[in-house]
Amino acid sequence: MITRLESGDSVMLYDPSLCGNFTPEWFDPAHWRQLGALAGAAPGRGSTWFFATGGREYALRHYRRGGLIGRFNPDFYLGSDPQRSRPFLEFSLLQQWRSAGLPVATPVAARFTRVGRGYRGDLLTLRVPGAQTLATRLREHSLSSDEWRAVGAIIASFHAAGVYHADLNAHNILFDVSGATLLIDFDRGRLRPPGWWKDSNLARLRRSVCKIADTSPAVPVDEAGWAALLDGYFFGIERSAVR
Repeated sequence: MITRLESGDSVMLYDPSLCGNFTPEWFDPAHWRQLGALAGAAPGRGSTWFFATGGREYALRHYRRGGLIGRFNPDFYLGSDPQRSRPFLEFSLLQQWRSAGLPVATPVAARFTRVGRGYRGDLLTLRVPGAQTLATRLREHSLSSDEWRAVGAIIASFHAAGVYHADLNAHNILFDVSGATLLIDFDRGRLRPPGWWKDSNLARLRRSVCKIADTSPAVPVDEAGWAALLDGYFFGIERSAVR
């Protein structure tokens, strides 16, 4: 059962089965650094730190804005209702989608911190052991056709369920240590009826893959790989339609 905790200007949700000794300090990277439990950070638009405690590894993400507005307003969002805030919405969606069997990171806790007429937010999930992003894989070595097809099939499973990923790119697709594929970072994600947004999702991912090739001369665009991804995607869509 999800527990709600209020402390000062913060409202938090957390799953006690995944963090039984939870306190507000769980959202403070400095707290884990002081304990010697901080295990690094991940690059990207958001600020993500990794730490370990109680035999589990966690990923702590602070919500940050991207684009031009992010240069002037890095992490402030308008809104006064915690339930409609980005961290609470993403926490709830991850719970729903994980219960539905979709491959997403396990949600642990979310925080809404009031700041004037708005808020700042954080999300805590279980860290995916030994995970590598698709972007990292592409820069280190080429993917096999089966790996490309697996990526396409996973995207198809989300699209068949009506799940819209607002920022589907090569940094938000992970391979775990077993090679299984999952999606992360569902900020602004939601359920949508069938439509052209699915094609837009794939086009966004394609641009991300091409951008990696543009910035890494040793990594050409794998056209055969992309074709395999589409094979996996459309096969997954067709299979879902038959069920």
